[in-house]
Amino acid sequence: MKALVCLFATALLLVSEANASTFRCESKLVSLGDRSVEVQRKCGDPASRSFIGYTETSSGRQEMQTEEWVYGPSNGMYYYLRFVGGRLNQIDSKRD
Repeated sequence: MKALVCLFATALLLVSEANASTFRCESKLVSLGDRSVEVQRKCGDPASRSFIGYTETSSGRQEMQTEEWVYGPSNGMYYYLRFVGGRLNQIDSKRD
């Protein structure tokens, strides 16, 4: 029984992570790793766009610009897309 509960919890975690790795703009889909220009072409201009700052690569040799774009509300839900170095790095959502 414990193994079944553990397996179910793991499957649920994988499903929730999969949902967080894509964002649907009407009939188009964007995924982690997509370029910001691709996201803008598919989804249009965001409701807001904020410059967050810079982050360093793991080697510390290069700084990359970090931005956050907000889309929504869509059915009461806001979507927060974070770009690092011009690539979609994180997708979060929050109900208003």
